[in-house]
Amino acid sequence: MRSFALYRFPHQDHYIQIKGKATTLPDLTSLGECSGFVVAPFAVSPDTPIVLINPSDIYINKVDSTSMENEDAPSTITTNSDKTQYLRDFAIFHDRLASGEFTKIVLARTSSAYCSSTPMQLFTRACNLYPRMFIALVSTPYTGTWLAATPEVLLEKASERWRTMALAGTMRVGDIEWSQKNIEEQRIVAQYISRCLGTYADHFSEEGPYAVRAGGLVHLRSDFTFKLKSPSDFGNLVAALHPTPAVCGLPKDDTYKFIIANESINRKYYSGFMGPINIIDNTRLYVTLRCMHIQDNNICTLYAGGGLMKESLAENEWAETEDKMETMKRLLLE
Repeated sequence: MRSFALYRFPHQDHYIQIKGKATTLPDLTSLGECSGFVVAPFAVSPDTPIVLINPSDIYINKVDSTSMENEDAPSTITTNSDKTQYLRDFAIFHDRLASGEFTKIVLARTSSAYCSSTPMQLFTRACNLYPRMFIALVSTPYTGTWLAATPEVLLEKASERWRTMALAGTMRVGDIEWSQKNIEEQRIVAQYISRCLGTYADHFSEEGPYAVRAGGLVHLRSDFTFKLKSPSDFGNLVAALHPTPAVCGLPKDDTYKFIIANESINRKYYSGFMGPINIIDNTRLYVTLRCMHIQDNNICTLYAGGGLMKESLAENEWAETEDKMETMKRLLLE
């Protein structure tokens, strides 16, 4: 089975399609020697390896902006969204925040739905609905089929300089004022990225935070530009950044282990990252945030999460995950 990836960068009217053989990588540090499209999970395991599609064919195609008008409306039936389980997880996670053991930790959940649309139809809708986001449809024997629409850059190269961002804090479009919880959550992520860059980068600068829109939501974002101390540090920097506190927490190692041991869902490739490395002169990796796992039986599993702080309230955090899932749900309901 040949694997493929279709992806469209923000603010572009064309997408790139690659086909080729998928292989697995032992760890993130090995990315420095790679060329292809990478799909990495939140936590590497035998069931969720780091996968690289080695391109044998590359095509550039125009996004079909008329396709939604020509489709029959798809039928969608929500089959599972377990709030009771989420609230149990929230209580367990929040105890560690209240005790002061953790400063921040991210809690994720899923919701399942039936959809009669094809993956290509969903990809095209995402391209048309979310011009500011990175859109990717990826399928390999190791990962299955995933669709992502994400605003968050993990690492990308622009000319001789590199760029990353701290994206955290969430409110709906139209809300007026950022809460102190959101401001502090974003500050924690920015500070962590600064420490990582201090090890592997030279001459880095920070701009922000400022508000950016992603679908029906707004986030706080700081941008970092820098030069790598050595080209060989690329894989090491990826390994240091991932998973950032935006999808994991602080202290990073402790919250990472806690999530794996205690979160009710298996995140798989949600809150991992994906993107091209050295394809058509592009290296652009994006955190896999708004996403769905498309299965052969037409069941789509949607993922979302949110950063918890000591002052977090369970109902507010649940509502935030509902808002975040609207990015993928909208594709199913169009």
